[in-house]
Amino acid sequence: MDLHGIDLNLLVAFDALMSERSVTRAGARIGRSQPAMSAALARLRPLLRDELFVRGPDGLQPTPRALDLAEPLSAALAQIQQTLAFTQDFDPASSTATVTLGLSEHPAFCLLPRLLPAIQEAAPGILLRVRGFTARDDAVGMLDSGAADMTIGVPVPSTGRILSRPLFEERFVCVLRRDHPAAGRPLDLDGFLALSHLLVSPENEQFGTVDAALAKRGLTRRLGLTLPQMYAAPAVVARSDLIATLMQGVVEASGLADALQLMPPPLDLPAIPFALSWHRRNEAHPAQRWFRDFVAAQA
Repeated sequence: MDLHGIDLNLLVAFDALMSERSVTRAGARIGRSQPAMSAALARLRPLLRDELFVRGPDGLQPTPRALDLAEPLSAALAQIQQTLAFTQDFDPASSTATVTLGLSEHPAFCLLPRLLPAIQEAAPGILLRVRGFTARDDAVGMLDSGAADMTIGVPVPSTGRILSRPLFEERFVCVLRRDHPAAGRPLDLDGFLALSHLLVSPENEQFGTVDAALAKRGLTRRLGLTLPQMYAAPAVVARSDLIATLMQGVVEASGLADALQLMPPPLDLPAIPFALSWHRRNEAHPAQRWFRDFVAAQA
């Protein structure tokens, strides 16, 4: 039988007729008039190649063919209803969904260690898959392609298809090794510029947030090292004469805060925002909607 020509409403009508054994009561059960139910039965008969129901002293009597069809069709309709109901309700405690989360380096270090235990407690059956990315364009590509359900990193460009919500911000601190000669006194701009600097640049550039702030004043700094990995920076600073301007969360998550002197930068540097982003096609999905809210609560 070619399923393309089957109207699902006819099967719903059949199920109601089977349960009620009355055209009038079956119509009331599914919200259809008596003429509409009679018309549905008239269409069902050639479709299923059987009379299906005949009138008897106690109402409609199903034929053997109708009895054979009743249980499998009822089970199929129940399965369809259950499947469609899943799109409206989500139970994290019983879910076995898989969620793919794209993470840039900093959220992977500072957010994931506390996010994972919380997920395992609230939704133990969920499988969390983590994928890394560096550039914002990579995050957009992952969301567009479906390689990630959502990403966490610096905000991606706002578009009609990519949606975002802010999670947290990181402020900058300057760090020197604890016994550095400059560590025991306030850090002013002249002292800052006199030192050799470590620049974290995932894109291997030689111009960062600090350099942009200095350029506004017509100033430059002397670079001694550029690194693509921000979490290597605290260990390098702790064993060198370099100064680094890092997000405070990086220093705290490194486990080396006791070996470093933290100081406020002698420049006005904006905090770095981090955001959760997802594709519009996933906006209404209940599992992903729950997961986004859960991540935001842990951030």
